[in-house]
Amino acid sequence: MQARTMARASSPLLPCAAVAVLLLVVVLLLLPSPSTAGDPDLLQDICVADLTSAVKVNGFACKAAVTEDDFYFRGLGAAGNTSNTYGSAVTGANVEKVPGLNTLGVSMSRIDYAPGGLNPPHTHPRATEMVFVLQGALDVGFITTGNRLVAKTITAGDVFVFPRGLVHFQKNNGDVPAAVVSAFNSQLPGTQSLATTLFAASPEVPIGVLTKAFQIGTKEVDKIKSRIAPKKS
Repeated sequence: MQARTMARASSPLLPCAAVAVLLLVVVLLLLPSPSTAGDPDLLQDICVADLTSAVKVNGFACKAAVTEDDFYFRGLGAAGNTSNTYGSAVTGANVEKVPGLNTLGVSMSRIDYAPGGLNPPHTHPRATEMVFVLQGALDVGFITTGNRLVAKTITAGDVFVFPRGLVHFQKNNGDVPAAVVSAFNSQLPGTQSLATTLFAASPEVPIGVLTKAFQIGTKEVDKIKSRIAPKKS
């Protein structure tokens, strides 16, 4: 009789414990899921990109015949041609140049700067960038979403980081060429140069948007477009 009384007395504790566990599970489910800074983890040893495939996936379809050349690229050894409007040249070593990078979540670039050369303000929507200075000196910086400029002068052997998605630039203010190697945590980080994106888009950004955004007239817009828009053959 005493055992039954004790059982009845303790039985209300069981539902309370169950409710507590249920509440804990609900709270855990409602917590924000952890974010990842790079591409999704691969699900097999390799998935060499088939750049000719018409299959559209988040990345590239895997090709069947794989060779060592799919993992090889020698394009970063030589300086790029900087005889252009900005005086800079970017040589990419991403999945489009190295198909073996598909699903691996990394890529590189080499950037060369003529004296006075500029890698104009741009963003990488899918990756953080880290640059290592090979030669010369550069004024570099990025702008936060709070409109704060974070800038520094870097020289040979230095490293500087540009957070993912933030507008950034590099400028060679010296009288000798400069060069960096950039590393990205994406196989294809993407690049949006602000000036080109806004003034050379196809179809064109409405001129009323540009004049109001930059507080300039239509003549100024046309002048900028004539210098930035790709030349028609």
